[in-house]
Amino acid sequence: MALPWALAVLSLLPLLNAQSSSCVNFTVPITNASLDQISGKWFFVAWAYRHPEYKQLANSYQSAFFYFDSNYTEDMIHLREYSTINNQCVYNSSHLNIQKENGTLSRYYMGRENFAYLISTKDPSIFMLAFLPQDKQNMGLTLYADKPVVTPEQMRQFHEQVTCMGMDKSEVVYVDETKDQCGPLDKQHDEERKKEKDPKGPKKGGK
Repeated sequence: MALPWALAVLSLLPLLNAQSSSCVNFTVPITNASLDQISGKWFFVAWAYRHPEYKQLANSYQSAFFYFDSNYTEDMIHLREYSTINNQCVYNSSHLNIQKENGTLSRYYMGRENFAYLISTKDPSIFMLAFLPQDKQNMGLTLYADKPVVTPEQMRQFHEQVTCMGMDKSEVVYVDETKDQCGPLDKQHDEERKKEKDPKGPKKGGK
């Protein structure tokens, strides 16, 4: 199962210079600081995709959250994703490649390397990923937050970027966190990781 952010990307086309001056710069290099900002747990909040096939696939996601664990030396992000699809939890573990100078993240899917521009914001509790922003027929944008429900201001920032790219707010689809079925599995995995770090468990009597 593909990541929500990777659904709409077929290839990364050459950059188009005719972007609106009010749009976020899609080619800001990725630094260790920006990787620190996106490390941790994130919730898939909203998306706007134009490619019909990938829009249909994205619609199958009722909710999703994931963990990013950045590896600075290898330019890689370890990914653990929990998606609720058809009222069932689907777990996936993989990795993303980082192209720091290009400002992109990529993942191999369907036999090709798919790219997305990382859009960091002044608000460290959200970030966005843009797909083919220069391709009006296939472009896409997704919003992620460190909580399942965002503030009106955070959603406003996403809507502004959607409009700036040439899409309409009516194209935005919102993920319903109340449909999540992956909480128990996430908790189970967390407990298993704690046991791996300390197989003997907590010592009795504080000893």
